[in-house]
Amino acid sequence: MTRALIADDERLMRDQLRARLGEVWPELEIVAEAKNGLEALELTQQHHPDLVFLDIRMPGMTGVDAARQIAQLPTHDGDDDWPGCEIVFITAYDQYAVEAFEQGVVDYVLKPAERARLQVTVERIKARIAQREKGSGDSPPLPTHTPDMQQLLQRLAAQLNPNAPPKLQWIQATVGQQIQMIPVEDVLFFISDEKYTRVQTATIEALIRKPIKELVDELDMNLFWQIHRSTLVNTKAIAGVSRDLRGRQLVSVKGHPEKLEVSRSFTGLFKGM
Repeated sequence: MTRALIADDERLMRDQLRARLGEVWPELEIVAEAKNGLEALELTQQHHPDLVFLDIRMPGMTGVDAARQIAQLPTHDGDDDWPGCEIVFITAYDQYAVEAFEQGVVDYVLKPAERARLQVTVERIKARIAQREKGSGDSPPLPTHTPDMQQLLQRLAAQLNPNAPPKLQWIQATVGQQIQMIPVEDVLFFISDEKYTRVQTATIEALIRKPIKELVDELDMNLFWQIHRSTLVNTKAIAGVSRDLRGRQLVSVKGHPEKLEVSRSFTGLFKGM
């Protein structure tokens, strides 16, 4: 049975969407409801739904911010082999919905949810979930993992929060006993462990105390792709992609001998390579 989560700060809107979904998708199980983006993120971590309906505008963490955080949740991890979830935005703002829909990387529902329009969304979501479930380690990534989706979310986030700080241009990092300012475009890749993030250029290896999930929000996703929950790579530095004997995709980087592993959730970024 397909499982879903609904997130909207208006109870009446949650009730109305749940009722409409009961009409067009009666076998869908609503496992949880959230009043804001943070609750949506926490409940997604807890329930691992197949589908998350996110209101774009919610107090605190918006639906767009929640979608970006949900994209960072681990999949294929431990005993619970969760393949991730589809995202559907709920919005009363048609300009956001139209842009998202035209990108072809996310679906949307306009408030109040109308049965005919919701039926179209449901059929598309069913098809994508079915495709994902019959896939393997080489199946396409979650929608929120694709570069197009990350770029779209960045644009929507900027529209919702026009006073947000600009994208990072410099990295202040520790190199030996010194602090250096490293231009972002010089960074080949970022790799995080539990405590530090390694900043690698062609000539410098440095450390910063900033996790990957923060860098995803602060960097230009046109320049950096996330290929693992702990790795970001400069797209201009990608020399090629190969497979090892275990079938894992490995990214070769210009100007550096290290090869970067692509986790299964992100293999679709290099489909056909």
